[in-house]
Amino acid sequence: MIVLDSSFLIAFHNERDAHHATARTLMESFLANKWGRGLLLEYVFLEVMTVLLLRRDLTTATHVGAILLAAQEIEFIPCSDFFLETMEAFSRQARTRLSFTDVAVARIARERADGRVITFDEEFRKVSGLHVLPPVG
Repeated sequence: MIVLDSSFLIAFHNERDAHHATARTLMESFLANKWGRGLLLEYVFLEVMTVLLLRRDLTTATHVGAILLAAQEIEFIPCSDFFLETMEAFSRQARTRLSFTDVAVARIARERADGRVITFDEEFRKVSGLHVLPPVG
């Protein structure tokens, strides 16, 4: 399993994104089942919808949302059950400046995906126990 971060999904679905080409390559590997099933947190889904609405349009955001929710390769992870724990971890971070969503992503990556996460957010590289794709360099 691997956690799909919003920066990866946004880059893949927005050809104007600086990371689009890399995201396409990573998506090919993901769809070829290189890392197993993708985990999509509810918080990540919300970020993707909002950013695509702002950077593209409602039609694109809605289309991508439907694709993500229907994808057999993806397991949707509701977040309300670990909201308070995420808030606690968010408020305790010292070496990082992870967003609230990113704290939840890191947690699920460690608990359910052997630490694997696909992201272009470099802040994740500061978190112990995570294996961030794509690799640096």
